[in-house]
Amino acid sequence: MFIIYDAVDVAFEVYKFILIARIILSFVKHNPYNPVIRFIYDLSEPYLGIFRRVIPPVGMIDFSPIAAFFTLSIIQYWIVLPLVRAIF
Repeated sequence: MFIIYDAVDVAFEVYKFILIARIILSFVKHNPYNPVIRFIYDLSEPYLGIFRRVIPPVGMIDFSPIAAFFTLSIIQYWIVLPLVRAIF
């Protein structure tokens, strides 16, 4: 059971790092055809697109990544906490 808990928790943490990388890339000039950057965009865009449809940008500032990160943390809590309770 610890393996399932660890796998789920690591998956959420890796996706959080991908979102952080995507946020940092929005401030830095980069080559959009780089395979690593393309990979980050391909993984994060479907999730961020949900929030961009709901939260419009305010001027030059896009608050959707913040809402996406916060929502991902809540979802992680809802999924990981029952796994921890099931173990103990």
